Amino acid sequence: MSDITFNAMKREKAGKGAARACRREGRVPAVIYGGNKDAIMISLNPVELEKALDMVGFYDADIEIVLDGKKHSVVCQDVQFHPVSDAPIHVDFLRK
Repeated sequence: MSDITFNAMKREKAGKGAARACRREGRVPAVIYGGNKDAIMISLNPVELEKALDMVGFYDADIEIVLDGKKHSVVCQDVQFHPVSDAPIHVDFLRK
């Protein structure tokens, strides 16, 4: 298991339209949920995400997401991929 760090940006809106707008900007929409706290909608750099996905044990890794200077300790719950290009289109993170 390895530690992975993502620098994320906060997304203001939820839903299909907001996620598509995020993808048009060249980012990958994601969400952090669990731990009896409100869900946080974020977007990730696709290059950082692709590199992390290529690592062995990504789904078991301890992941740290830095958002506005605050660190969130999470694990990857699910990654959704585009059916043709296999590019990641959405990520779900679960708080530890």
